[in-house]
Amino acid sequence: MSPDLDIVIVAYNSVEAIGDLLDSIPAAVDGISYGIVVVDNGSTDGTPEMLAARGDCQVIHSVNTGYAGGINRGVQAGKSADAILILNPDVRLREKSVLPLMAALSETNAGIIVPQVRSPSGTLERSLRREPSPLRAIGLNWTKVPIFSEYLGNTSDYDMPRTVDWALGAVMLMSRKCYDAVGGWDESFFLYSEETDLCLRARDIGFLTRYEPRSVVVHIGGGSGRDHRTHTMQIINRVRLYRRRHGVPASWCYFYLAIASELSWLLRGRGRSWHAILALIRPARRPTEINCSDHLLPR
Repeated sequence: MSPDLDIVIVAYNSVEAIGDLLDSIPAAVDGISYGIVVVDNGSTDGTPEMLAARGDCQVIHSVNTGYAGGINRGVQAGKSADAILILNPDVRLREKSVLPLMAALSETNAGIIVPQVRSPSGTLERSLRREPSPLRAIGLNWTKVPIFSEYLGNTSDYDMPRTVDWALGAVMLMSRKCYDAVGGWDESFFLYSEETDLCLRARDIGFLTRYEPRSVVVHIGGGSGRDHRTHTMQIINRVRLYRRRHGVPASWCYFYLAIASELSWLLRGRGRSWHAILALIRPARRPTEINCSDHLLPR
């Protein structure tokens, strides 16, 4: 018989983080039957060896096909449960935290459920998001004004269950029905914007993304590192996601506002924004993994 839950974790050089996550799972599921699949995307830091020694998860060895690619391979290797829990290696599940997610997934039209996310010190992370728009590309999240801010920035926004456009992908519970209907995660993004794309495509066909604050998880952050290359992927993928969902004139507007936002960050001392600006205006400088160097407006 299939378990109630397939748990999928994508690891990349995660030896210092993933063990604590795996240790947190039994108490978090609290009696729910489950199987764990860890897809290792070509780690070189000892992650595969550490996972092999544990014996509490199925390990899939893969070349680095990106986060979405790893998720899809993990789902394919799972036990075909009706629910799929997707986890970053750098999260920790609190005791019984999966039960409220599973309960919320039974709600009408719910396809994706996300928890409340806290930092290791207990600070609330602003993990809920609004749909990208040109005005939200300017970089005015600090205003907390909905028309300008992609982040839901008020603490009160996180007090009650709610429907959101999309959310941080560190912990996501999906129904198998939703996963199959959207055709899995879009691997072309490689890294960043894949969860935005997933939630919006799910909404397009009637599956809502719901926030469940009764479930609380801890996000350590930075599990796979961050540098100018990954930052560039993030910015380029934001633009290409917008282009895939909107017309050409609006997408050019989004493109130039993204450049303006990165220029403002550069003036404030964030050096990696220079690499993102160059990649926006010179397609040949874009990371090869995201395969979008043929057009100035990324597709």
